[in-house]
This record gives sequence, C-alpha cells and structure tokens, in this order.
Amino acid sequence: MPEPIILSPAAFLVASFLNGENSLADIQYAFCNATGGQAIRDKDVEHIVEFLDNHGFLNTEKYLHIRLKIERAYYESESRPAHLAGKSYPADPAELREYLNGLYVRDGGPGELPRQVEEGQPLKCMVVPHIDFDRGGHSYAHGYLTLARMGRPDTVIVFGVAHAGPPAPFIMTRKHYETPFGTLEVDSELTERIAAACDWDPFEFEIVHRAEHSIEFQAVMLAHLYGPSVKIVPILCGPFCVDDAEEDDDSRAEAFLEACRAAIASSNRRVSVIAGADLAHVGKRFGDDFDITDEIVARVHDRDQEDLAKAIAVQPKAWYEGVMRDENERRVCGLNCIYSALRLVEDAARPGALHHYGYAPDPAGGIVSFASLTYV
Repeated sequence: MPEPIILSPAAFLVASFLNGENSLADIQYAFCNATGGQAIRDKDVEHIVEFLDNHGFLNTEKYLHIRLKIERAYYESESRPAHLAGKSYPADPAELREYLNGLYVRDGGPGELPRQVEEGQPLKCMVVPHIDFDRGGHSYAHGYLTLARMGRPDTVIVFGVAHAGPPAPFIMTRKHYETPFGTLEVDSELTERIAAACDWDPFEFEIVHRAEHSIEFQAVMLAHLYGPSVKIVPILCGPFCVDDAEEDDDSRAEAFLEACRAAIASSNRRVSVIAGADLAHVGKRFGDDFDITDEIVARVHDRDQEDLAKAIAVQPKAWYEGVMRDENERRVCGLNCIYSALRLVEDAARPGALHHYGYAPDPAGGIVSFASLTYV
C-alpha cells in the first residue's frame, strides 16, 4: 500500500534481514557473511531501518498510521483517483490524447483511430492487455480500434486482475474512476444488482482497487474514446478454482458470474465486457532459473496460441483447463479474468478474432506475453 521506494543493493540486503527477531549485531553479522567480509556501521543500519519505517515498509505503528491514513482518504472519496497519471502515462489531457493516439500508429499498431460510431450494437466482449502502455500499448490499440468501429456501449463491465491477491474471488467498488479525460461513473444499478445476489461481501477488499492498474488502464482507454459518457462496472478478479467441489470460492465465483449474466439480461443497456488481462510471465524476474532464449519464446508462443484458440472459440472452461493442465507453469495472470469475461458472453458471442499477439521484455529479466481479441 505505501508508495514504492528504491533501495541500494546494500540497503536491500539489510532489509532482507529485518524479520522482527534479528538484533543489530545479528544484522551486521549476516551482512558481513553475505558480502564476503564487508562491514556495515551501526548508524548505517539504523539509517536504513529509519528510512524503511518512515515510508511504511516495517510492521510498526508508523506503518499502521500510514495505512489507516491512505485507507481513510480512499473510502471517504466518491471516486478513485487516477493513481498512475503522471507516472505510467501523461496526466495532462492534451499530452495524454497525443500519447494514446500514437499507440494506434506506432510500429505494431492497427492504424489511425477512426471516428467513433454511436449507433448500432456494441462489441460484446474484448480481451486486451493490462501491461503498461509503453510496452504493450499497440496491442491495446487493436482491441480499442475495433470497439470504436462498433456502436457505443452504455455500460462496460471491466474485469481486471487483483495483483495484491485478496482472499475473495471478485472485488467490486462503488467508486467512480477518475481519468485525465474526466470521470467514468460506475453503473450503480448494475453494480448493486450484482452485489445483492451475493451471499458474501464483494466490497470487503475494495481498497485493492486504489492502486491496481489493470482496470485503470482500461478506464483511460475508454475515456479516450468516449469521454465520461460511458459507465463502467469495475470488477477485480481474485483467486478462485473452476469445477473444484472442495473449493468454496468456486461456488461463490460461479454464482457471482451468473448474477452478472442475469443483470445484463434484465437491463435495457447496451453492455460490453472487457478483460484487462496479460498472459505468460516467464523468466528470472518471475522466479524461473533460466534466461530467455528463442526456444523459450517459441515455447511460450505455442502454449499461448493453444490456449487462446479455446478463448477465441468462446469456451471459458476449456480456456481455464488448458492453462491449468501444467498447473499454469507460465503464470498466466489473466486466467480468471479472461474466464470471467468469456462466461458472461459464452451464450451470446460468436467466435472471436485475434487481432494481435506479442510479448515484451521485463527489465529485470523475463518476458510478458499479451493479446488483443474481440467478440461480436
């Protein structure tokens, strides 16, 4: 929850020894062993500890104070601030518009964004990345260009990935999503209708929305197309299993998705569904013990394409089972997100179209793959 900080290698090493039990002498001894005999002074260790504590990275009273302050500010606000504006994308509307327009025409992009179509049926469903725009923006553009060519939806149900891993299958919010182009309002009627069908609280871990990027990036792209005229139902996907009778989260997840389907069917709105989902996460950055080679890239590509074929065929269960047949060895973080989106449209959508597939390197060593699919 605290803002990220940057540590020197020495400070990072000291931080790794802060387990609540090690004394100052223990930390110095461990540091010396880990560095091949390099000593660290008392005051340097104390300075690192103080820095971490002041920024909320130690389990102390200061951390609790920082956390409560952040949570209070979030819960007291009617809308969710654009957390990554000025960090991952420009905060100035004019600069942001120019930046996003550039995603469509850069290498790998689909071409210039057309004039939006107001009338007609909207896109039923779309799977697009949630990787940062710098690395994957051209893939977003393929999906959003198709969205722009069809009728404007009244409401978009946006599934994202709860990277913080809260212990709930889905996390909803009543807070509107701010963007530099204006605030996208939550469709309160659909949101409350879905929530009312739950025998558990889908808002319990709502704070996770505050800093989660997977829906924020979709909100920015939607506002770029439509301004604040479209409403959203933001839903983060947590961990859950499919068809596992021993997992209580499974029954909650399926009941929730049925509630979403019923809410869409009983509304008079033109509803589109978006999954903001990346695919494989492979390499040392993600815990593997190998470097990325052409062979690894080819293997990831082949497995991704195998599973995407099931997603394209609007077969959510087959998609899930395909990814999980090797226990999700390649860490497809959008597994549940894509499954959920497909479940909402499996009876209504025709087989989808794969507009783009690619991958981007991770600066810490690895690759992240992603794709852009649309369904009418």
